Amino acid sequence: MLDNTALALLCDFYEITMGRGYFKAGLRDRIAYFDVFYRKNPDGGGYAIAAGLEQIADYIKNLRFGADDIEYLRSKKIFDEDFLTYLQTFRFTGDIWAVPEGTVIFPGEPIITVRAPVIEAQLIETYVLLQINHQTLVATKASRIVRAADGRPVSEFGSRRAHGESAAVLGARAAYIGGCAGTACAISDKMFGVPAGGTMAHSWVQMFDDEYEAFATYCRLYPDSPTLLVDTYNVLTSGIPNAIRAVKEILWPMGKTKCAIRLDSGDITYLTRKARKMLDEAGLTDCRITVSNSLDEHIIDEILRQGAQVDAFGVGERLITASSMPVFGAVYKLAATEENGEITPKIKISENTAKITNPHFKKVYRLYGEEGKAEADYICLHDETLTDNEPLELFDPDYTWKRKTMTKYTARELLKPIFLGGECVYEFPPLSEVRENCRREIESMWGEVLRFENPHNYYVDLSQKLWDLKHEMLRSRRG
Repeated sequence: MLDNTALALLCDFYEITMGRGYFKAGLRDRIAYFDVFYRKNPDGGGYAIAAGLEQIADYIKNLRFGADDIEYLRSKKIFDEDFLTYLQTFRFTGDIWAVPEGTVIFPGEPIITVRAPVIEAQLIETYVLLQINHQTLVATKASRIVRAADGRPVSEFGSRRAHGESAAVLGARAAYIGGCAGTACAISDKMFGVPAGGTMAHSWVQMFDDEYEAFATYCRLYPDSPTLLVDTYNVLTSGIPNAIRAVKEILWPMGKTKCAIRLDSGDITYLTRKARKMLDEAGLTDCRITVSNSLDEHIIDEILRQGAQVDAFGVGERLITASSMPVFGAVYKLAATEENGEITPKIKISENTAKITNPHFKKVYRLYGEEGKAEADYICLHDETLTDNEPLELFDPDYTWKRKTMTKYTARELLKPIFLGGECVYEFPPLSEVRENCRREIESMWGEVLRFENPHNYYVDLSQKLWDLKHEMLRSRRG
């Protein structure tokens, strides 16, 4: 993995050319507000899970231009020495607000807001987006898969199919936030405390003269709840009978009964039903059945509907790469500038209405109804305050004729201060607490929002002041 103390040049080159442009134009001290948001939920779903913030904070705290970075930029022969001198002493001095990791998020709302001198705000754009886009995508996919498993533990198995080493390590982290029970990636356990586990591959079975000896040897070496891979040859006539024999002849005399078999191929529904019957008839009622092999939320949901007898899942390539929709699509857009304490809203206009931005410095509230479920998110200007039970009329974001009137609710502000004056003021919780926060967040959502197909359109509305400002800016720029 790249050293996060040497990532100043992990940016798009235009961020540096614009930085030099701002510097030469006398704008280096102009304060800019940038919002990070996304436009569409992955996989046609109803929500996403925020992840990646801790890595962003580590990057910003360590952001420095080293001597070799400066020399590289000097070699391009387009940067003045005064600008290079500025970069030599570069430090982030701005403010950042963000939703905590594990928070359920929705399209169009700010999930990170950066307020900083414009060069500083511009130079962090790429790294902020790459972490949000990657980890949020994997955390969201993990959440969907874990929900499909319906209480059965899911382990992340995808390191060897990940798009590079950082994707493997941080992908395991994001999958854990999304609800996975653990990972096969040992370094993610070392670095982040994501529980790592694993037993054997097919090569272990093939190395021995016969399958039984492979299983028996493994049981002798790891008698505490071993998992035996039973599909190297023939699951029903060889793998399961030999696993049963090894358990009875090796584990039972030791007083051990906990064990598992794993299936990595074949008709999972058929084989697990047969396996469960064979194991139970042999007295191995404590033996669990784990399955893997190119699984995702749709396959898991379907095989369980068909009666598959599965106790745990291992999910690899379709989780770590989020293969069904491998791009999250978060963007980093200017929302306002500030000079002498005066904030000037900015808007981006496009013929594609989905790309029109919401201007100004904003905050986001989540509204919870009387049953404790999230009913809507409310985006307003930074100086607006929403109090509990204040009457609100909300509009559906896609169908403006649909209205939702709320009079009994509690309001929670989502964006938390992360950096103030260049100092990190947020205490990042242990990853296990982030994962638990994600679980609570999912529980606070109605099932209609969480379903895989045709999810309910969650309300994300603008305050009247923000709506009026946006449309006044649009009108003023017509023609």
